[in-house]
Amino acid sequence: MVDVSEKAVTSRSATAKGRVTMKAATLKLILDDGLKKGNALEVARLAGIMAAKKTSDLIPLCHPLAISKVEIGLRPDRKTNSIEVEATVKVAGQTGVEMEALTAVSVTCLTLYDMAKAVDKAMKIGEIRLTEKSGGKSGDYKAK
Repeated sequence: MVDVSEKAVTSRSATAKGRVTMKAATLKLILDDGLKKGNALEVARLAGIMAAKKTSDLIPLCHPLAISKVEIGLRPDRKTNSIEVEATVKVAGQTGVEMEALTAVSVTCLTLYDMAKAVDKAMKIGEIRLTEKSGGKSGDYKAK
């Protein structure tokens, strides 16, 4: 684990995105709250928040952080039969929250898959990436 004890506590944030692509009928079931397991969007949102808080338990050498905010956005796209997932994580700390944002997106996508796998095993999870970060010694980043 990297020693961050000499770093200043600063406000840091990170945003990541990903996508779950599926059949049109699957997207309709999700949006109509028609899955047997329940409301996939709300369950996935909660799973993403929980995952961000547990990132240091999942990723070796990742620092445990006192996260101050996790926001999960789920945007259905009927043109591509997909749901875009966006997670923003904030902290006042000595290290960044990129891994927490990426973990939140990943687990949100996996939860959507789990909720709908009974009706569509061909769903695809992809395009998971960091889209922006702010704070810390390395400064700000915004994907082009």
